[in-house]
Amino acid sequence: MMEAYKKKALQLIVLFGFVSLFGDIVYEGARSVNGPYLGTLGANAALVGFIAGLGEFVGYAIRLISGYFSDKTKAYWTFTILGYGMLLSVPLLSLTGYWQMAAVLIVMERLGKALRSPAKDTIVSQATKQVGTGFGFGLQEAMDQIGAIAGPLIFAGYFVFTGNGQKNSGDYQHAYGLLWVPFFIVMACVVFAYIKVPHPEVLESSTVKAKEPDRLTKIFWLYTIFTFVTTLGFINFALLGFHFKQQNLMSDAEIPFVYAIAMGIDGAAALFFGRWYDILKARHKNEKGGIDILWTIPFFSLAVPAMAFVPNHSLAVASVLVWGIVMGIHETIMKAVIADITPLRKRGTGYGIFNTSYGLAVFIGSAVMGMLYDISLPLVAVVAVIAQLAAIPVFLLMKKEL
Repeated sequence: MMEAYKKKALQLIVLFGFVSLFGDIVYEGARSVNGPYLGTLGANAALVGFIAGLGEFVGYAIRLISGYFSDKTKAYWTFTILGYGMLLSVPLLSLTGYWQMAAVLIVMERLGKALRSPAKDTIVSQATKQVGTGFGFGLQEAMDQIGAIAGPLIFAGYFVFTGNGQKNSGDYQHAYGLLWVPFFIVMACVVFAYIKVPHPEVLESSTVKAKEPDRLTKIFWLYTIFTFVTTLGFINFALLGFHFKQQNLMSDAEIPFVYAIAMGIDGAAALFFGRWYDILKARHKNEKGGIDILWTIPFFSLAVPAMAFVPNHSLAVASVLVWGIVMGIHETIMKAVIADITPLRKRGTGYGIFNTSYGLAVFIGSAVMGMLYDISLPLVAVVAVIAQLAAIPVFLLMKKEL
């Protein structure tokens, strides 16, 4: 029976991997060029930073509500399918001509992610209990990144195909129009996943475990503070892409191309760090033992501004690759930790609270860095460094609590 549960759990993780793959073709493709596109529509660095930050904030803040109600109603699949449906806003960017309308659609896409993420992560977390939380989320993220590579390459390939030189808003709109096909595919995939495994909760309830607490613990709140502080100083790619275009460090086609490479590194890092996370848990013989790995987040995050804002093409490319490593850790380890420090009955709420805090950090960090960019580039790097250094004592406090 246990082997049957493990097989079904792996099937569900792989199915969600395909859902994420095609979903990422849609929204990661768009995210790789949203910054430069807004620039062609007349937005400045402050607006780009604000819009990107607002989108991320909405994409995480609403998770507090959607996470709570997904737990309350147990309608995890309803929230998941509805949220993916809102990816419709991405191909609709092909019909915009004003930065204000583009901004609304960018934020709408993030709203859809807010509706689906706590529910989807809860469903996946139930399956990962059968195969290892680090490995499970790492495998899903690795498949996810195939789409994250393909999406930006669609834009890079289109820009190369249409010739050299600076691209205008019309060129970007034509490229956005290519995303209609993967949008319809992702909707078919998520419905099939529901039909295949409509009751994923049995996958976790079948595992033997100690009695769980009825509330979120102190370690959860310390972890949330840590992720807030370190994320506050993590630079958004929209601002990086804007910087590379404005400073002529990369061409219009090269920006989504290096983003695609970063997504590949993201996937590889997800598998590596996910496996490392599970090894640490086994070594400590503790579900929370994998938290030791979190020190890597401030370490790698510090390297991004150190290289990105130096007027050197090679260092600019390197900064994006390191950025990909950090994203791989964010998308894998951060989710896996929540699965291991929250009880099942509170998991949707836990993901909602955690993601709201994460989104608030992204919003504040992106908005502040965007404003500082127009004032002084070194100040952006200073803010990023201070935030990462401030995260270290919180990590040590969390370790002490364990």
